Amino acid sequence: MKYRGSSKIKTKHGIILGLERFLKKIEPWREITALNPGRIKPRKKGSPFAFRIQYRTKSGLKIIARSQGVQEVFIVSSSPGIVEEKLKRYNKT
Repeated sequence: MKYRGSSKIKTKHGIILGLERFLKKIEPWREITALNPGRIKPRKKGSPFAFRIQYRTKSGLKIIARSQGVQEVFIVSSSPGIVEEKLKRYNKT
């Protein structure tokens, strides 16, 4: 697929610091079909990488990742509820 190679991660856009490592950790999850990073909005002050689940979409979930910028990420999944629970557990570690 264009911009993906053999990965589930789309690389058309840039990726904020820490997000690529996070995406590579969740990429093997069977419930995830694709990971689509969106546009980046700059922040005045950088902070450690963190993410939060924003809402469910028709095709999966939308999360917001933050570090030196703010980036939306769309997670395509046929089982968004399972992915959401796994992300909540991941966020606690």
